[in-house]
Amino acid sequence: MQPCAGVSGVSRKQQLLRQHRRNKRLALLVGLVVLLGLGIFVQWWLPLVLLPLVWVAHEAWFADHLFYSPGEDYQYELPPACTVKAVRLVDGVVQVQSPLQLDGNETLVLQLRLKSRWLGRFLDPAVTLNDGDCQVFERGVAGLRYLNLTGLATSLAAGQLRLRGRYCRLPTEGQLWVVPGNDLRQKRVMVIAPHADDAELAAYGLYSQAQEAWVVTLTAGEIEAEHYQQMGLEKAEAARLKGRLRAWDSIAVPRWAGIPESRCVQLGYFCLQLPAMQAAADQPIASREAQLDDTRLFRQFNAMALPGDRDGAPTWNNLLADLRELLLKARPQVLVMPHPTLDPHPDHICAQAAVLEALQGLAWQPETLLGYANHLHDNDRWPMGDSGAGVALPPQMEAVQGWAPYSLTLDLATQRDKAMALGMMHDLQPRPPFKRRLRRLLQRWLAGRRASPYGENEFFRKAVRRHELFWRRDL
Repeated sequence: MQPCAGVSGVSRKQQLLRQHRRNKRLALLVGLVVLLGLGIFVQWWLPLVLLPLVWVAHEAWFADHLFYSPGEDYQYELPPACTVKAVRLVDGVVQVQSPLQLDGNETLVLQLRLKSRWLGRFLDPAVTLNDGDCQVFERGVAGLRYLNLTGLATSLAAGQLRLRGRYCRLPTEGQLWVVPGNDLRQKRVMVIAPHADDAELAAYGLYSQAQEAWVVTLTAGEIEAEHYQQMGLEKAEAARLKGRLRAWDSIAVPRWAGIPESRCVQLGYFCLQLPAMQAAADQPIASREAQLDDTRLFRQFNAMALPGDRDGAPTWNNLLADLRELLLKARPQVLVMPHPTLDPHPDHICAQAAVLEALQGLAWQPETLLGYANHLHDNDRWPMGDSGAGVALPPQMEAVQGWAPYSLTLDLATQRDKAMALGMMHDLQPRPPFKRRLRRLLQRWLAGRRASPYGENEFFRKAVRRHELFWRRDL
């Protein structure tokens, strides 16, 4: 079983965030001293003019949460079944240096060493592909990066794939990773979602096109209900309302993709309580905010009975019993769940751990595991770039996971359907805070970043893409 490392995962990200904020405070202090010196020794009004300009520059160019150096190489292990081909870039055209035979189901990844131009420290560096795709990287990038070429097999094999660096220099040589794989959309798929919307963010394209799909949501996602408190509700009341809405979303929204209600299940456990449940497997762990210790309020929309319905106790043992019942009923060939190391959210890590524990000794075993990452430790903007763009491999500074990348290509119609599914999710509907909206406006004007046409929430930009990217392990 993969242990639930939610506490350590959160502490790592929180540690990085505290270090980031400490550095910003130090830079602010130095800046204030400089401005004070200008006011004393140059002109008194100069700091009054410069201070708002410094703030605007910070919001436009230095507000990203990037917890590593853009000059570091991404570190990925070569998957065992992967074939590596040397490539050359001649006038931007990718030329594979040995015969290339593709059957169309491969995941294609191009390893390149990118180098930012000076303008790429203020505007996002990117590599554009001849079909209109544009994959974006960190400002100041200077290291190994991994482009996702999935869906471009025809032009690649024909020697017609042209790359162009935007605000960055391309090398003359690279490596093409060809990761073989069958089309998992022809299998029975079960998506494990820690919260309502995780399945849609990560895998709407996959589950909407699967031969048979199940969506199983573990928690009601009831906490942080300030939006509903603004309606005049008390904190616990607001949390219960939010949980009921998100429970409804988890059952109703997959219907948009044609998934029958009978294959959409909400388990109703409580948000951010999975680590505590695992630590004391037989102890009920109540909601942090909803004043509830019974999961059945959030299970009322389910079309089937589950073991945990008997007492509604929010325990790890009940969660395992629910999962075992569902796995035996659905008999999924492909299990889709959060990646054990890339995604640091504690509920996501524990969701993956619970599924693996539930599988132990079970009569039915899946053929394939797919991991996804809706959050990262080190880069809050990944996938970088705009809605509709491709999804390059994420930053990884240690080669600690050997799962093979697995990517699907989503056409524009599927991307739009995915955006509409996200738009139905109540948690993505409230407007972002004013400061965040102002920051995005400044970044649009000064840094060339475009807003998503589908919605204001950042997940519309990050999730509605031409690729869905997973990590695959065949059992």
